[in-house]
Amino acid sequence: MSTPEGLNGRAPPFGLWERSVAARYLRAKRTESGVALISLIAFIGITLAVAVLIIVMSVMNGFRTELMSRILGFNGHVYVTGGVLSTPARDQLVLRLKAIPGVTQAAPVIEAQAMALGQGQISGAIVRGILPADLKAMKIVSGNINRGSLAGFGEGEYGGDLILVGDRLAQNLGVQPGDPLTLISPTGGATAFGATPQRKTYTVAGTFSVGMSEYDQAFIYMPLEQARLFFGRGDGVDFVEMKLKDPDAAMGLKPEVSRIAGPASIVTDWTQKNASYWGALQVERNVMRLILMMLVVIAAINIVSGLIMLVKNKSRDIAILRTMGAGRGSILRIFVMAGAAVGIIGTLAGLGIGVLFCTYIDPIQSAVEWATGTPVFSSDVYFLSRVPAKVDWSEVGLIVGWSVGMTLLATLLPAWWASRLDPVEALRYE
Repeated sequence: MSTPEGLNGRAPPFGLWERSVAARYLRAKRTESGVALISLIAFIGITLAVAVLIIVMSVMNGFRTELMSRILGFNGHVYVTGGVLSTPARDQLVLRLKAIPGVTQAAPVIEAQAMALGQGQISGAIVRGILPADLKAMKIVSGNINRGSLAGFGEGEYGGDLILVGDRLAQNLGVQPGDPLTLISPTGGATAFGATPQRKTYTVAGTFSVGMSEYDQAFIYMPLEQARLFFGRGDGVDFVEMKLKDPDAAMGLKPEVSRIAGPASIVTDWTQKNASYWGALQVERNVMRLILMMLVVIAAINIVSGLIMLVKNKSRDIAILRTMGAGRGSILRIFVMAGAAVGIIGTLAGLGIGVLFCTYIDPIQSAVEWATGTPVFSSDVYFLSRVPAKVDWSEVGLIVGWSVGMTLLATLLPAWWASRLDPVEALRYE
C-alpha cells in the first residue's frame, strides 16, 4: 500500500484516501465472509426497523386524522351551555356567535337518550333535535344519506314527524325510509306527579352513514321544535354547538365566546369534551414510537459485531497504516465511515420502502383481502372501513435522524478500539 499524499498528519478529515480505505473494507473477501454476513444482517435489520417505524407511525397519524375529521365534523368544536339558553335573548346570542370571525356554524341543539322500537327490535339511541337548516349545513350527515332523503324534514306542526336515523341503527331495528319508528323518552311531559315517560311514533325519512359505527348505530336526528315537545324542554335548548374553520383555534376563541355569551354561560371546547380519548391516543402513539425506536437500536447493535470482526481481521492493515504515518483520528474515521455506510444505506432503503408502502396502502389492502378472501380491516372493530395512512414528514425526519444517530453511535466503540491498536503488537506475530 503506497503512502497517500499528505498522510503525515496533513490529510484532511474524511478525505479521499480515508473514504477509499473505508470503501475497500466494506468489500468483503472470501476469507471475510463472516463480516459480510453480519453487515448484511445489520443492513436488513435497520431497513426493516425504519420501514416498520415509518409505516406504523403513518398509520397511527392517519387514524388520528380520520377520527378527528369525522368526530369534529359530526360534533361541535365549541359548546355554550348555561342559563342564557333558556332566556328570550338566546336567538340573538346565536346570531352574535355566528358573526365571530372563523365560526362557520352556531346551532342550538337538544340532545337526550331514548329507547327506539322498530320491527320487533329495541335499542337505545341518542336523539338530537336540530333546526333543519343546521342539519343540512352538516355535510358529514346531510351529504352521506344513503337511503331516503331530507325532503319534508322539519315541515308540519311542531316540525313534523320525520326523523333521520343512523344506518346501522336502522338495520338493527329493521326499519327503512317510510317505516314507523317509536321512540320512548324517560323524561317527557310534566304532570302533577312529576315527569312521565313520553312515547311517540315517527316516520323514518332517511338513513345516514358517516363511516364511524359509533355514530351510525346510535344517533337519530329530529326537528328542534319536535324535540322540545318530546323531551319536555319548553322553549329552551341544551346547548349551542359551534363549528370553526380551524378546530385547533377552539381554545383561543373561548374567551371571546365567553364575553359574548355573558357570565351566565359555560363555554367548553372539543379538547375538554374528548380529553380522555385524545389523551389515550397520544399516550399510545408515544409508547408505540418508543418501542419501535428500540428496534432500530437493536438492529444497529449488529454493526458493532461486524466492525469488531472487521477490526480483528484488519489489525495488520491498521498497523501498516499507523507505521506509514496515519494518525489515530484517521483510523477512527475510516472505521466510523465503514460502519456508518451500512446504517445510512439501510436507513435510506427503509425510508423508501416505508413511504412506498404508505403511498400504495389501499391497493395493498385490496390485494391482501383478495388473496385471503376476508376483510383485514373490519369497520365494526376499527370504526373505519379502510386503513388510513398519513406520512408526517417531520416525524419521518425524526425517524431518519434517530436511525442515523444510533448507527453512528454504534460505530464509535469499535472504531475507537481500532484507533488504539499498537502497531508493534499487531505486527509481532505477522
